[in-house]
Amino acid sequence: MTIGQRLIRLMTNLVVRWPRLWPLMRPIVRRVFDRIAPAWEAIRMEDTFAPFEAALDRVGAPVRRALDVGTGTGAGARVLRQRYPEAEVVGADVSPAMLAEARKHAPDIEFVEADAARLPFDDESFDLVTHANMIPFVAEASRVLRPGGWTLFAFSAGPDTPIWVEPAILRHELGRRGLTDFAEITMSRGKAVVARKPEAD
Repeated sequence: MTIGQRLIRLMTNLVVRWPRLWPLMRPIVRRVFDRIAPAWEAIRMEDTFAPFEAALDRVGAPVRRALDVGTGTGAGARVLRQRYPEAEVVGADVSPAMLAEARKHAPDIEFVEADAARLPFDDESFDLVTHANMIPFVAEASRVLRPGGWTLFAFSAGPDTPIWVEPAILRHELGRRGLTDFAEITMSRGKAVVARKPEAD
């Protein structure tokens, strides 16, 4: 891995273990991704979204509103638009430069500058919340997810992805917040975890 990739892996590990460190690291992450935004689309490999799309195959509920967190140049949001053409799709990212690229590629999708640790959306406002190669903020994903909705975390190169979290850790964190119906998916080089928020009683 490059120095930048090692830095992102280190920050991922620290934030997953100690989420309160995120405000200190957020400016660094923003600068890193602002810098690489113009080249981001070109370095994406053909199978980057294979685990993401395989995880979407497990989503067993209608999707009227979907959120792609850490959307970068909007590739995940574009996958959602193609998969759910009738749904409202929103992409959120902390990097303004990434979002500028995203808007060029998909002017029909709403892109919002947002911190994944404090999303600017109401509670229970999305049927699906996705993350591709993204530091997981499980509490926020759960908060904005409607009962009966699904969330997924995909890592395009499995443990070789610079932003990588062990599926067992994700499952534990999701389970702590009441999510169920877990599935761990391996596809091409990557892995994904999908889970469902139970219906309200």
